[in-house]
Amino acid sequence: MEFFSRLIATFFGAGYAPKAPGTAGTCATLPLYLLLRKLTLFRYLLVVGFLAVLGTAASSRVEKVWGKDPSRVVIDEVVGILIALVSRPKGLGEIMAAFVLFRLFDIIKPPPVGSLERLPGGAGIMADDMAAGALSALVLAGIKRAAKISL
Repeated sequence: MEFFSRLIATFFGAGYAPKAPGTAGTCATLPLYLLLRKLTLFRYLLVVGFLAVLGTAASSRVEKVWGKDPSRVVIDEVVGILIALVSRPKGLGEIMAAFVLFRLFDIIKPPPVGSLERLPGGAGIMADDMAAGALSALVLAGIKRAAKISL
């Protein structure tokens, strides 16, 4: 069970990247996203929800061995970027905008994102990135709306 938890928590090893493991985990998610974006919104959300539950459990387990919110755990970035991409954009520009927004909000952790880190165990590991993903999705939707209005 520990091997499976490490595999999930590090998103198949992406979390072992020597530099910027969070960015590596986010990048490693993009091929998965390209497959998932073809799903209906309902199925997409089911997969993201399943990954969130799985990630919370795996994060809780490895945190007991690796310590509080270890940088090797990147399943939170996986779920966060998938939330940021909930509109399931096809264009590279929009995907990259979601990527940049998500990494920005994940690193800066504006309120209330940062406060969610204080939740115990895997919930704290996952919740701040999920909030950063939701904030990214909202900002991206606002940018898209503003671009259509100004045209």
